[in-house]
Amino acid sequence: MREGAVAQAEKALTSYLSKSPGDPDALFLRARALYRLDRCEEALELLEQCLAAAPDFTAARSEYARQLGDMNRYAAALAELDRLLAEDPGNPHFRQMKARLLALTGENEKSLAMWAALAKENPDRAESWVNYGDALRVTGSQQESIAAYRRAIACRPSYGQAYWSLANLKTFRFDRSEIAAMHEQLRLADLSPADRAGFQFALGKAYEDQREYARSWEQYAKANAAMRLESNYNPDALTAAVRANKALYTPALLSSRAGWGCKKADPIFVLGRPRSGSTLVEQILSSHSAIEGTAELPYLSNIAKRLARRQGRGIVLDTDALAALAAMGPAELEALGEEYLESARIHRKTERPFFIDKKPDNFLFTGMIHLILPNAKIIDARRNPAASCLSTFKLYSVKGRLRITELGHNYRDYVELMAHFNRVLPGKVHRVIYEDMVTDQETQTRRLFDYLGLPFEEQCLRFYETKRTVLTPSSEQVRRPISGEAVDYWRNFKPFLGPLMRTLGSVLTEYPSVPHELMEA
Repeated sequence: MREGAVAQAEKALTSYLSKSPGDPDALFLRARALYRLDRCEEALELLEQCLAAAPDFTAARSEYARQLGDMNRYAAALAELDRLLAEDPGNPHFRQMKARLLALTGENEKSLAMWAALAKENPDRAESWVNYGDALRVTGSQQESIAAYRRAIACRPSYGQAYWSLANLKTFRFDRSEIAAMHEQLRLADLSPADRAGFQFALGKAYEDQREYARSWEQYAKANAAMRLESNYNPDALTAAVRANKALYTPALLSSRAGWGCKKADPIFVLGRPRSGSTLVEQILSSHSAIEGTAELPYLSNIAKRLARRQGRGIVLDTDALAALAAMGPAELEALGEEYLESARIHRKTERPFFIDKKPDNFLFTGMIHLILPNAKIIDARRNPAASCLSTFKLYSVKGRLRITELGHNYRDYVELMAHFNRVLPGKVHRVIYEDMVTDQETQTRRLFDYLGLPFEEQCLRFYETKRTVLTPSSEQVRRPISGEAVDYWRNFKPFLGPLMRTLGSVLTEYPSVPHELMEA
């Protein structure tokens, strides 16, 4: 397994367990192998067998908690961590795991306190200060977060993630000495790929702030190219998924299931593509007395994975889940809606009747939302495609990278799928154009609440005064009044965007309208 031969290791462990089925060590090792092979449900089952046989097997219980957390089963993961911490309350690994899960479930003050304690107990550990800085940032304590990131750099000058964390504050500006220090670190032969990417994305932002767009683009392009080599992204998978969605969700199927599903109207789904104004929409909505902001919730994807019988951690893009949905009756679809609401309950901290799920990739599940939660509202947050794709390209994420042309293809597929649902479910989805919101905030905000069937409230225009945790990269922007500075900002990089613009084609030239060829496809 250490050498990367995970499938071979799993096969050997399976053979061994056929002769010694109750061996806790073998169950533990095979569970780890299965998880790395994206057979996650099987891995969890093995860990449960392991812990039933050896309840004091600490490493197995820690692995069980980690896998539960990765599978978004937060309550169960927290229960396992509490059991571990009852035996070993000072264990920094268990405390870090719990702090991350608390943040994901909206317990941000508790999470912040844990990260603060861990940083102070481990003052020479750079990662502790970055984690603490991240927790400070999402709660709005920007100056304190900057100080924490600087402590991380002092601990380990080669820690590219700390520099990127500063760059990702958006309002932070590097000085000349910091830029020189980053270039110096990039000369190190033994710099890890992750740190190298962190420095390059940070330098991209530093040169962008100095209006040196060619040098900025060079850094962004190098970082993205290196990270793309490590990605197994299939650019055709989304196109195939869009085609399958369009084939399934016909007017005939949708009309035959009218009145099915869970009738509750609690969720408001804000979806689209990343960096398209969805956090702004979320902040406006969360300023209303009837709506609670939560996070980017993973539960629609969880349902799709189970229906597809593929338990990996990525988005499910095959057709198995669609076929399973099509075969379900009224009671089964209603149960899925109830399951979603029950899963989301851990994120709801108030008695407000409505809550927001702001996961952009939920656009893939628009049809599922309508089948299982027909009274839920869906808001499509849309921004100029060149601006959206460029902004995604500039954002450092360990989740993997797409080429700039792949981002363009991805955006076209999204527009095509949403055009299909506009056709087969007219009026179901409300589209918010970012540029229109910037130009006429009040009119667009009133239209938004008209769609939701809620009274307009003046404080929604002062969304930047709303005190709440914001977990996305836009956390600084939504704490300030709306500004038009980002609308045409992408044009500064236009000399380098020819491949993207050609890929986007009519989606860009006809924006904000939808090209006829995608409306009729």
